[in-house]
Amino acid sequence: MTEQQPYELIRRYPHFELRRYPEYAVAEVTVTADFDRAGNAAFRHLFNYISGNNAARQKLAMTAPVLQEPGPQKLAMTAPVIQSGPLPGSSAPAEFSVAFVLPAGVTAETAPVPTDPRVRVRAVPGSLAAVLGFSGSGSAAAFQKRNEGLQAALTLAGLSPAGAPRFARFDPPFKPWFLRHNEVVQDVLEPAPGGAAPRA
Repeated sequence: MTEQQPYELIRRYPHFELRRYPEYAVAEVTVTADFDRAGNAAFRHLFNYISGNNAARQKLAMTAPVLQEPGPQKLAMTAPVIQSGPLPGSSAPAEFSVAFVLPAGVTAETAPVPTDPRVRVRAVPGSLAAVLGFSGSGSAAAFQKRNEGLQAALTLAGLSPAGAPRFARFDPPFKPWFLRHNEVVQDVLEPAPGGAAPRA
């Protein structure tokens, strides 16, 4: 069984779950490709890193999901923030960051140092996020359709998105496409006390 990224379920809405994710660390690679090819372009570098291609020659467990988002953007000097830009829909190549979530207990400070200069390790702060899961293809078109539904559902629920969505894939490429699990993950602003997100 692949280790799953931990989270706390805050509330189930009709079309999505509201979850709280603790701080976690990722190993990521930035590639220039179209949305559907970005994951494959980065996978080998990331897999080699967790397989021992690092300064400590340490193997790390595979953790689900694999995250994909538009590439790094310049931000104010604060704690690292997951920031996304253009959504899938364009066939033109773009910069995407593809990341493996590192196992629970591994931090950006304790993770082995990558020997491949394309791999970087960073901390991701905890967040409140709306998550819409779906099975089937993890293509750009599938993610775009689900993201549009999630954004509409957030408006109905009175929740405000923070930043742009990220796209999570949970299964290896050899799993039949119709059995794969994917998620659109959208960070949201913390609701005001007594607001839209009571506990489950």
